[in-house]
Amino acid sequence: MSAVVHEQRQVRRARYAVAAVFAVHGAVTGSFATRVPWIQDHAGVSAGQLGLALAFPALGASVAMPLAGSVSHRFGARTALRGLMALWTLALVLPSLSPNLLTLCLALFVYGATAGMADVAMNALGVEVENRLGRSIMSGLHGMWSAGALIGSAAGTLAAHLGVDARLHHALAAAVLTVLGTVACAWVLDLQPAEDEDPPPQFALPPRSALLIGAIGFCAVFAEGASLDWSAVYLRDRLEASAGLAAACTTAFTLTMAVARIAGDRVVDRYGAVRTVRASGVLAVLGGVLIVVAPQPAVAMGGFALMGLGIAVVVPLCFAAAGRSGSNPSLAIAGVATITYTSGLVAPSAIGLLAQATSLMVSFVLVTVLSCGVAAFAGVLRPGERERAKLSRPDAAVPGPRP
Repeated sequence: MSAVVHEQRQVRRARYAVAAVFAVHGAVTGSFATRVPWIQDHAGVSAGQLGLALAFPALGASVAMPLAGSVSHRFGARTALRGLMALWTLALVLPSLSPNLLTLCLALFVYGATAGMADVAMNALGVEVENRLGRSIMSGLHGMWSAGALIGSAAGTLAAHLGVDARLHHALAAAVLTVLGTVACAWVLDLQPAEDEDPPPQFALPPRSALLIGAIGFCAVFAEGASLDWSAVYLRDRLEASAGLAAACTTAFTLTMAVARIAGDRVVDRYGAVRTVRASGVLAVLGGVLIVVAPQPAVAMGGFALMGLGIAVVVPLCFAAAGRSGSNPSLAIAGVATITYTSGLVAPSAIGLLAQATSLMVSFVLVTVLSCGVAAFAGVLRPGERERAKLSRPDAAVPGPRP
């Protein structure tokens, strides 16, 4: 009995540790995003060149994500996550040191590659903790990522307001976040591969189940990217809102997503992943309809709020389902992560191109249609949901770390 109690305490401690890791990961992203204008001026690149450079994080992540499983297999989950998180936090300093377009692209490629590998490793550990607890925690973990991003962006906004050199700001932020990440990683689960377990392939196509799950994630991240990057423009250009009100809409959307993710686990535990995602898709569609038909800013802001509520828990549940969808969780999670990263890359530019060819309203019609896909195809999450239900049975043994 004492061994079981010890294991339960270890898993609960690991839950808080991986939540802290998610927050640190988000803080790096928030710290970088607020200093992009400074980085653009320092590198001396135009808006078009900056847009090209900002594609490289997603490219780096897409290339490197399949390697995360091999790294975890070789070094063990805890050591791998500690190393990958340190590389990611330290990579924060690279973009601000870049003096031209070429070095900026290379820096952002490394920045994205380390981000992607750390992302896969921490999500895989999050799924493992969720399995052992027998209840949903992935939504809350992604909520911690959003909270970390808000804290990082707030600190970055303050640094920019005070005129602090981004090289100094990012050096200090990287040092602090590296220490915090290293400390948090000391308490995550120390999973080790079995002696007879073959190492995963370094590069392989994700399983078919991960592609189907990733398709739902693609729809959700597309709506998220479109709303984050274009909600303020939509209110300003289409509904003639003031600059302050338009900016407030984006901030409110971000906060809505963070709160919904933190509170989402209780909903998932009560209603299950499939019904939660299906209802979330319906909310997102209703939000999209309000955005498209809005006669005034207040209605559109309500639509963006519903959109945020609708898509907030979808990606965390996609990662959770991917981690339980087959014999190679890291490969499945990497596949879903690659698809969602790709969606985040193409969404802002796709909305802009469609708006230029037609109008912003038509662009958000596309977002609304993709949100329908979230509701329509939520059933692909069911196998992972059944697996979690088995693990949550009262008579199910709590598994220990793999030897």
